[in-house]
Amino acid sequence: LVFDASVVRGLAYYTGVVFEAFDRSAQLRAICGGGRYDKLLESFGGEALPACGFGFGDAVIVELLKDKNLLPDFSSGSVDAIVFPFSPDQHRAAATVASALRKEGVATDLVLENKKTKWLFKHADRIGARCTILIGDKEVENGTVQVKDLAKGEQAEVKMEDVGAHMTKLLK
Repeated sequence: LVFDASVVRGLAYYTGVVFEAFDRSAQLRAICGGGRYDKLLESFGGEALPACGFGFGDAVIVELLKDKNLLPDFSSGSVDAIVFPFSPDQHRAAATVASALRKEGVATDLVLENKKTKWLFKHADRIGARCTILIGDKEVENGTVQVKDLAKGEQAEVKMEDVGAHMTKLLK
């Protein structure tokens, strides 16, 4: 930790201490920065509440990971399954399924944006995903998911609690 009293952040809402964090070699610009802002919430119509906070961007983190050879290689299509809920009503179930798959070591992409099914299959092809896992109202009601094996073109209904084991078997 290095104290530098000359640090100045360019945003007018700071009212006290400001800070920036750098990688140990200080070769890149700040990874993150922040400070105290006593009147910020009030200026947006909120309660007069003292606060502090920080923010960071992904560009510096990516450069740091590249420099340290820690950035994962995503070019090989390393996604096994894409979990796709048809509407926000199924987001909770989809997140639960994605978490269960990840615990089983299945590389999983969870789509929570409002996308069409056509987009899903183009996306799966683009990233080289092996399966899609579809969750609609009927599936949530029945406690199941639809697992589509994109390589074989086969689809199976699987109980949500069995999806991890099913995918592990399918990927062997």
